Amino acid sequence: MVVKVIIMGAAGRDFHNFNVFFRDNPNYEVVAFTATQIPNIEGRRYPPALAGGLYPEGVPIYPEEDLVELIRRYEVDRVVFAYSDVSHEYVMHKASQVVAAGADFWLMGAGSTMLKSNKPVVAVCAVRTGCGKSQTTRHVCDLLQKMGKKVVVVRHPMPYGDLAAQAVQRFATYEDLDRHHCTIEEREEYEPHLDRGVVVYAGVDYERILRQAEAEADVVVWDGGNNDLPFFVPDLHIVVADPHRPGHELRYHPGEANLRRADVVVINKVDTASPEGVAEVREDIYAVNPQAVVIEAASPIFVEDPGAICGKRVLVVEDGPTLTHGEMTYGAGVVAARRFGAAELVDPRPYAVRSIAATFEKYPHIGPLLPAMGYGKEQIEDLQETINRTDCDLVLVATPIDLRRLIDIRHPVDRVRYELQVIGQPTLEEVLVKRFG
Repeated sequence: MVVKVIIMGAAGRDFHNFNVFFRDNPNYEVVAFTATQIPNIEGRRYPPALAGGLYPEGVPIYPEEDLVELIRRYEVDRVVFAYSDVSHEYVMHKASQVVAAGADFWLMGAGSTMLKSNKPVVAVCAVRTGCGKSQTTRHVCDLLQKMGKKVVVVRHPMPYGDLAAQAVQRFATYEDLDRHHCTIEEREEYEPHLDRGVVVYAGVDYERILRQAEAEADVVVWDGGNNDLPFFVPDLHIVVADPHRPGHELRYHPGEANLRRADVVVINKVDTASPEGVAEVREDIYAVNPQAVVIEAASPIFVEDPGAICGKRVLVVEDGPTLTHGEMTYGAGVVAARRFGAAELVDPRPYAVRSIAATFEKYPHIGPLLPAMGYGKEQIEDLQETINRTDCDLVLVATPIDLRRLIDIRHPVDRVRYELQVIGQPTLEEVLVKRFG
């Protein structure tokens, strides 16, 4: 009997699980995807060009709100949960909803979903969004290049446009970003690598992506998204934890799975977290993965003009996913504003328009900060209008990219950057040299 399946996702892990397990498997029929977290991805269709011979019309994508009705309409046997950075309680509420509707609930493991590379793979993942895996990945790439390795980064998917056109994407220049119509979120992850001369791959079909990346790499670096598991079997699995959110490493899916699988755990932000928070994270690591190498690190901030902040009414623009999925209430921009004497953090919520106002309604914990949301052209325009409407003296941009390249900001702008700095021993360099030197 053919098992009827719905895959619950957010335009990333869901498509990957389909490609590597279901696409050519005659024992299953995927009748639908459901979509959440990312705006404007429901109502599309996983295209026939990517869906394979068993799905000549592709696969429809519905809003997750329709899940129970879809289970009944299609007489679904099994629902696969395939997105990330949600609490264990959230996952079990979804499981209860599915079970009550009459279907089985399935979490797919590493053995079913990871691809094997013929080149060494270093995976950088995290226990939550916003732990600092991006700067950790950059640090790892710097160290591997210092060792004389040709590094190619493969980034966790963010395919929010034409899926067939985005099947395999290669980025070597800023012009490639423009050609692929990259969102702000994508640019935040890709640009810092391009600035280092590192080629980045991303897209939808990660079997094809991996084989192309292997052809030009000595080492493939998996640059993870949210707190998801890597898509490739890692030869070295590095996982970043955040002592500003102690305990989250054991309370979120699939971050806890990452923690349990890690070869190395980086406790980041130890310079700004409480000693108690650092100690709790360390204790949790030892409780579930005592064999892991534990490394402590900071993410020091660098401001273009620190003196410009003092005494100013500042609008802080932070990394979007860190505030939304990651549930943080501050980031590097707030740290810089406070450190360099801002007179006030200006609340952007009274000035927010359209999709930006909707973001604040969906994530009320954010408070007086502006997440750099930009999942498409319209939302980028909404972000620009919100910034320019806000009554402030200075815009402090703490995203990994310079927003001035994408939007016209009419206020004075200062920029905050951050990089990883390993503290004490062991170091990531020692680990990498031992494994790949």
